[in-house]
Amino acid sequence: MFTRLFFRRGTGPNGRGRFTALSRVVRARPSTLDPLSDAETPAASFERTWRPAVKQRVVIMLACLGLWAVGIEARLVQLQVFQHDELTKQALRRQQKKLPSAALRGDILDRNGELLAYSVDADAIFADPSLVKQPAYTVAAVCAALGDCQAAERKELTERLSAGNQFAWVRQSREVSPQQVGRVMALKLPGIATINQARRFYPGYDLAAHVLGFVGSDSVGQAGVEYAYERTVSGIPGEQWVRVDAKRTRLETRITREPVPGATLELTLDMGLQYIAERELKAGVEANNAAGGTAIIMAPFTGEVLALASYPDFNPNAVGRSSTDQRRNRATQDVYEPGSTFKIVTASAAIEEGIVSPGDLIDCNPGRITFPGRKPITEAKGHNYGLISFEDVIVKSSNIGAIKVGLRTGVEKMSKYVHRFGFGQSPTTRDFSGASRGIWSPDSLNDSGLASVSMGYQVAVTPLQMATAVSAVANGGLLMEPRVVRAVTQNGRRAVVEPKVIRRAINPETAAIVTAIMEGVVERGTATSAKIPGYQVAGKTGTANQIAEGGGYSPNEYNASFVGFVPARKPAYTILVVIDAPKAGSHYGGAVAAPIFQRIAQAALLHAGVPPSLDPIAPIIRTTEAPTIMPHGPRALVTPYMTPVSGGALMPDVRGLSAREALNTLNAAGLSVRMSGSGVVATQSPEPGTPIESGGWSLLSLRRATPDPRAAGGKR
Repeated sequence: MFTRLFFRRGTGPNGRGRFTALSRVVRARPSTLDPLSDAETPAASFERTWRPAVKQRVVIMLACLGLWAVGIEARLVQLQVFQHDELTKQALRRQQKKLPSAALRGDILDRNGELLAYSVDADAIFADPSLVKQPAYTVAAVCAALGDCQAAERKELTERLSAGNQFAWVRQSREVSPQQVGRVMALKLPGIATINQARRFYPGYDLAAHVLGFVGSDSVGQAGVEYAYERTVSGIPGEQWVRVDAKRTRLETRITREPVPGATLELTLDMGLQYIAERELKAGVEANNAAGGTAIIMAPFTGEVLALASYPDFNPNAVGRSSTDQRRNRATQDVYEPGSTFKIVTASAAIEEGIVSPGDLIDCNPGRITFPGRKPITEAKGHNYGLISFEDVIVKSSNIGAIKVGLRTGVEKMSKYVHRFGFGQSPTTRDFSGASRGIWSPDSLNDSGLASVSMGYQVAVTPLQMATAVSAVANGGLLMEPRVVRAVTQNGRRAVVEPKVIRRAINPETAAIVTAIMEGVVERGTATSAKIPGYQVAGKTGTANQIAEGGGYSPNEYNASFVGFVPARKPAYTILVVIDAPKAGSHYGGAVAAPIFQRIAQAALLHAGVPPSLDPIAPIIRTTEAPTIMPHGPRALVTPYMTPVSGGALMPDVRGLSAREALNTLNAAGLSVRMSGSGVVATQSPEPGTPIESGGWSLLSLRRATPDPRAAGGKR
């Protein structure tokens, strides 16, 4: 049995037709259903009424579905066909990125192979600000983990994380230790991640910082040899593709081009001498309550800078914590009026031109000299030296005597020697980035100006220029190019930077006369505090008023300096010391700078094993036959030397010599030495007679000689 439903059209209260649902219970038969009777079948008019409406609705629905399908297909065609390339590019930009793969910067070594700067892979912390939901909380947590955030840094980091960009460094300087990285990453903060990049380290901290310079946050050299040799040291960067997901999590890194490491720089510096210079300079600056200072040790025959110290100094590992004054290289960037040290140039010009000889008498009465339009020029401390020899003019540092000799020399000749000694000229080497050329204007020089120049005023020089000029006197008259790069090693090839002669400043005879006069300065003149027991020292003191900021000279601030070379007759070192504005007692070069020179020079001579030049210890010569540890038979007690061959040189035979004798011999040959053992030289590398070049290495093995039993009466 089932219920059959059908509708009957009737008339409603409002006169309109309506359908009334009728139901009829139909009793089912076992085989067939009872069909509707004619009375139960809906009328034709009823069918004509509802079917068109339903059909219309179905058509409208199908049309809507068709339009929707067409719209979807059209959009798919637009995205997949017409915008395919652009959308693909956008996806690639968001999902993968081409990044440079930084090359490791080359190492920097001193002349003995000690590591001064090197690069390693290290982690730096960065943020994706678009994923940082709570910038203030994130900054507080990160700074707590870092442990050394400043208030300004917190504020800047909060602003960067609130900007909504996709990349920002957590610390702009990127100076974070591995421990700090570990603490920050342990927090697992959203949007905070690390990236691997090359990091520069300076194991000596502030040692030789002004020579080395430093690199910026992008690992590009900013000062010193790091800047001067940026293209050489930086290497060639590689290329890598990084793919990330929607949360900027790195999924894949693909290296398409390997980076090429930079070249290795070998400097002329000796870290032992550098440490000595910095130690004594710092002690001298602090003892004299000075604003700063400079110390330079130079090899006079090659122009190699063995040590260059500038104080105050800085740590290039944390350059952001230093001031501009600390980072300034006073030895090459500062200029000063040299004062009486410049009388070396005055003396050289006058002697070279035959205007005066050391024994000629100069009338320094009455201890002052006057020029129109300026105050009278007087001697230091109000002296009146009277009638003295020209040698004593330099020994006693007489201003009046130097002026009178300068006036005899004349503007033209004096200007010629100022140029010959390299003043007022830019460095010819790229080793010293940002070096000043000094101040020198000879065009409008009158007698008053010439008088000032003769005693070291109205000309401004850098400490490096002064050390280079005095080295020309020390080596016999040749102006050598100063340099700090000794060799460049790249792709397994070591290119040596050869010494370069700029010009001849004075003749050897003039250099010898000036050297003898400078010896008198130390022996009995203004620099007796520079004496070194056992060594002949040649030098000159200098004291000059500093130029005030508003123009003119400061009445209370001076530059105290001393420059000299030792041993005087066969110099190993030229050493310059300049102290800025000493305020603890005396301000004269002989009292302030000369003692610092003495301590530096004495330690340097001991460091290199330079034998005394005054009253040397007599050698002990045995008359009995003594066995030698060498298989080549007895050796004569004669210092070996290099034999030039076809423009080159051969390795000397130093076997059987003491360590000091061998070291002096090989240093004179321009070789660096590494020794092992004690006693006398047993074996050497290279072998005797092997062709060598300056700047190479020699390895020596030392052991003690076997006692000769015959020396004790022949008993065994």
